[in-house]
Amino acid sequence: MSTSTPSPDDGRDTDRLDSHSPVGRRVLVWTTLILVAAALFVFVPFWAPLLLAAWVAAITRPLLDRLARVFRGRRRAAGALTAFLVVAALVPVTAVAIALATEAVNLVERVAASEDALAALRSVVSGDDGARSFDLGQLVALVEQHGERAWMVLKSMAGAAASVAVGLFVFVLGVYTVLVDGPAFYAWAVDHGPLPRKHAERLAAAFTETGRGLFIGIGLTALAQGILATIGYVVLGIPQALVLGALTVLAALIPTVGTGLVWVPVAVALALDGRTGAAIAMGVIGLVVSTVDNFLRPALSRYGKLKLPSFVLLLAMLGGLAAFGPWGVVLGPLVVRLAVEVLEIARAARAG
Repeated sequence: MSTSTPSPDDGRDTDRLDSHSPVGRRVLVWTTLILVAAALFVFVPFWAPLLLAAWVAAITRPLLDRLARVFRGRRRAAGALTAFLVVAALVPVTAVAIALATEAVNLVERVAASEDALAALRSVVSGDDGARSFDLGQLVALVEQHGERAWMVLKSMAGAAASVAVGLFVFVLGVYTVLVDGPAFYAWAVDHGPLPRKHAERLAAAFTETGRGLFIGIGLTALAQGILATIGYVVLGIPQALVLGALTVLAALIPTVGTGLVWVPVAVALALDGRTGAAIAMGVIGLVVSTVDNFLRPALSRYGKLKLPSFVLLLAMLGGLAAFGPWGVVLGPLVVRLAVEVLEIARAARAG
């Protein structure tokens, strides 16, 4: 009876780590964590447009379901909805941003040229008589005088413009992709994630709630207050009304004081400038702008309410701003809201 000599390769699997053994499980866990962290790191440069795209897609999904019946397909409906968002939102926002940049430069120049604090305050409501106007000859002379520095500035501006363009592209494509394939992505993430389905669904609901609350419950209220204030600034003939309106939108996000941080100094500046009637009118308009929050926020909260106390929300925005830069205004509340939800899930698990 012949015996066969075992091949050297017959025992090769026994030398490998079994994924069911303790050591094998640890290796698998660490390999998974490292690769997932590396994959997430790849997307870090695009987290802001992707986050906004996910929120916009989640908010507009009910409208997509209706349009899908009209266009007889989700892809065509998603394309139409994305195109509408680009025309109705991105184009106007870009135009306003350009106008804001121009007005902000003029306002900063006038304030910086003021001799003291009172003069700086009055410059906010004074005319543009002292503003400088650049023609082509002045621009050429400026470049010749500060050639290297001007080139560095132009390179920085070109880099910033390229980053904005890439971000807009990622946002638009992200909105369309999430509208079309979002449910499939979510199902895959839940099936392959480490959390039980019920916990993943709670975190997903908290994620969507944060977006709705920031965009609808808080963002639209602040935007409405800013629009009303801007109309008042324009009617009263205040220069750089668009900049002051944008500042009013930001101030509206702050609890208690809110828009008064902007319109009160403007009213004081009008009084110092000798325009008493305009100062009184600004006070009346400001009171209307401040109180409209009491009517708009409860109405909008039915469509988007963020379950965070006002003080905690303010701290989350300010802390996110300090930790992550401008986009931290939305990332801070998201992190805090998800942390609150995780703590509630952990408490329920202990109680169960």
